[in-house]
Amino acid sequence: MLTIGDSRFSSRLFTGTGKFASSDQMLAALAASGSQLVTLAMKRLDLKAGFDDILAPIRQSGVKLLPNTSGARNAKEAIFAAELAREVLGTSWIKLEIHPDPKYLMPDPIETFNAAKVLCERGFTVLPYVHADPVLCRNLESVGCAAVMPLGSPIGSNRGLETAAFLKIIIEQAKVPVVVDAGIGSPSQAMAAMEMGASAVLVNTAIAASRDPVKMALCFADAVATGRKAYEAGLAQVHQRAIGTSPQQALTAFLSE
Repeated sequence: MLTIGDSRFSSRLFTGTGKFASSDQMLAALAASGSQLVTLAMKRLDLKAGFDDILAPIRQSGVKLLPNTSGARNAKEAIFAAELAREVLGTSWIKLEIHPDPKYLMPDPIETFNAAKVLCERGFTVLPYVHADPVLCRNLESVGCAAVMPLGSPIGSNRGLETAAFLKIIIEQAKVPVVVDAGIGSPSQAMAAMEMGASAVLVNTAIAASRDPVKMALCFADAVATGRKAYEAGLAQVHQRAIGTSPQQALTAFLSE
């Protein structure tokens, strides 16, 4: 079981809600994934209308909702979005996203840290989306973030674990869960993140934009579970030269008979 803040999760696959062709397709994919934590951008909610064709079905599905501040360009806007989420949705959980650059959607490390510090002081359970920066992740942990969410590669790029070397450092140092977020484009990449020791992965585009989102969600669920089992079993050491599987002395003796 994975524990983040005051909640426990049996599934280590977290999912997003964007890019699905319909809410019915989204719900079917979420159910197939087994995901128990689903993120939703506050900017997608129609608060004026008093209802939403995305939020209501998600709530009915019973999964835990993780509002996110996607679209915020600085700490002030992100804090406002988080406070709005707490008031409207009744949750203090927030995925903190601040990316002022609309082209590459790179998270702003300074504004993210400033917002995280304030939100943690106000009692939020903060999961910040950040660069794969080991120093930043430790600083976010020190101000009270419940987890850190370093990127594998740019959002929606499906380029996989381009930051693998830095993710390994973050995982090695972290005392809070590490959720690899963004850029994971295939089940094998999700499995690699889990084998590395990530606590969980968050996947959206790779499922929603696939030809069959429900089947792809199943594939990701299997990959994440298998990757976690491999990590727990302990991967064999990597060597730079060949290591025989049979004792050399015994083999030589056999040939001389």
